[in-house]
Amino acid sequence: MCFYSSRMHFVCLDCRVAYKKTATSRGPGRCPQCRAELINAGAHLAVPRKRDTAGWRALDAVLRSGLTFHGGCCGTGPGYRPRTPREVRERLALAGRTGMPVKQALAVPDPTTTDRYGAGVSPSSSRATTSGGC
Repeated sequence: MCFYSSRMHFVCLDCRVAYKKTATSRGPGRCPQCRAELINAGAHLAVPRKRDTAGWRALDAVLRSGLTFHGGCCGTGPGYRPRTPREVRERLALAGRTGMPVKQALAVPDPTTTDRYGAGVSPSSSRATTSGGC
């Protein structure tokens, strides 16, 4: 059974805050503290603690690349995201080495293993997708 959350994480990277609210058609809104536009990061984001400077730097790189965490159907959710600046650097090096788009490289769970297409995952770890209804 699929569960779609109607409440999304809206993140302000400058203030290091995330608000969970219902997505509206008017857009994500503004941060109550600094009035910057909030980023709709999706319902399945694991938000770092406010004091976790390294976690927020990694999240900053991930969200600015365009990678978000909107869930999918039947276990095909948002996938991996780097949690430290070191993991971000490893994936950026993978993108430079293979020519992979940065957004795709940041979602690679292990940058040391690449398949023949340069996707960054081994064939045994790739998920099978189903075409059935939910």
